[in-house]
Amino acid sequence: MSPLVLVLLSPLVGAFVLGLMGHRPQGRNINVLFSFATFLTATLLTAKVVSGGPLFALNHQFFIDSLNVFLVALTAFIGFTTSIFSRPYMRVEEERGKMTPNRMRLYFSMYQLFNFCMLLALTTNNMGILWVAMEAATLTTVLLVSVYRTPASLEAAWKYFILCGVGIAQALFGTILLYMAAQRAIGDGANSLLWTNLNAAKVNLNPVIMSLAFVFLLVGYGTKIGLVPLHNWLPDAHAEGPTPISAVLSGLLLNVALYAVIRSKVLTDGALGNHFAGHLMVGFGLLSVIVAAFSLFRQRDIKRMFSYSSIEHMGLMTFAFGLGGPIANFAGLLHMTVHALIKSAIFFSVGHAAQKAGTQIMDGIRGLIKVSPTVGWGLMLGTLAILGMPPFGIFASEFLILTSAMRQMPWATPFLLLGLAVAFAAIFSRVQPMVFGDTNVKRLEHSPALLPVFLHLGLGLMLGFYIPAYLDTWYVQAARIIGG
Repeated sequence: MSPLVLVLLSPLVGAFVLGLMGHRPQGRNINVLFSFATFLTATLLTAKVVSGGPLFALNHQFFIDSLNVFLVALTAFIGFTTSIFSRPYMRVEEERGKMTPNRMRLYFSMYQLFNFCMLLALTTNNMGILWVAMEAATLTTVLLVSVYRTPASLEAAWKYFILCGVGIAQALFGTILLYMAAQRAIGDGANSLLWTNLNAAKVNLNPVIMSLAFVFLLVGYGTKIGLVPLHNWLPDAHAEGPTPISAVLSGLLLNVALYAVIRSKVLTDGALGNHFAGHLMVGFGLLSVIVAAFSLFRQRDIKRMFSYSSIEHMGLMTFAFGLGGPIANFAGLLHMTVHALIKSAIFFSVGHAAQKAGTQIMDGIRGLIKVSPTVGWGLMLGTLAILGMPPFGIFASEFLILTSAMRQMPWATPFLLLGLAVAFAAIFSRVQPMVFGDTNVKRLEHSPALLPVFLHLGLGLMLGFYIPAYLDTWYVQAARIIGG
């Protein structure tokens, strides 16, 4: 059986099994087991593509190339480490009465189904199935955000469902327009929406229809990315859902939605022969960086604050891919990788810190380093990393994005610097007393899962010093595919 099929089959079977057994105490271990199986098969798939080149499966309905292969591995890896973090975290939540056995079953089964949707979106060659996968991810995430069944979590899930439902409807219309644009070049039929067919015939796609299609695709998938002004669902979903879901939202869902926009941009650039798509992405990205940075000062909830940080960083990536060119695309891909690792590590630390203090309000969390030095240092190092302090990898990617902006779009550079400076001041001033202030937190009933925190931080640090040759080759090849 193809490794690609196994990558998709593992979380799908896991969702079914945990739908039957997720309420039992061993459900936490079964979740880790299936997540590890997914990661293992993703590693095998990556090795096969690296050694043998692009891979098709199931009559060309699935396709792996240099642009998505390591995103598949990254998604499976973060899904696995988040499942490890979930074990003690969800056990504490259950013992404190926030999770019942039925809610645990729902949580674990939907967690696996969410991973399946993300991997399906990344591996499908069909732009229509890509839309279906993103819509399915919306539905699973709604159930995960509302799992506590509190008024606030239900409101956040409803807002998420409405806003992302409207956004994904725009993406559906954009997909229909994409099909119309391809009729002249490819003809009717199921293969008209295969990305490889569209890419081969992109210069013959109807340019007028393609320009309209990209606008709807950007708005639709941009809602899932959290681009301003389509971002209002994201802070609420992060704040009210379980912290492991915050980690996978920032580390996985936002990347996959941006991947969908990038695939669409490649087709639009080829059809129009100009920078229309790139200019739209630059505008949305720059607006997101500025608005999110200034919004950080108004936050009192730590998870809401870091959700706005995710909006800022997704804006920065969107800006980089909008600029285009080998260096900006390379920087955007590096930023996708490091942000996913670092932000998920931050949410792991934040989850344990909030459980210790009994609140997510930042004024109620103080002196973490005195009670749990590992949690305190995990939060502080993660904060420094996400703020772009050297030698972490985000410093390298932000430096490349800024230098590319200076060369290609110098007027935008001061706005980027302003956004980064404001974000640094806002986040550091809030996190510093949480870590080093007078303590008001207590020890947890169960030892926190800190291995994922420092594993992610270690990888983020390594990418600031050294990018392995195979990863560097992927970035270069993927940057070439994106073009611009």
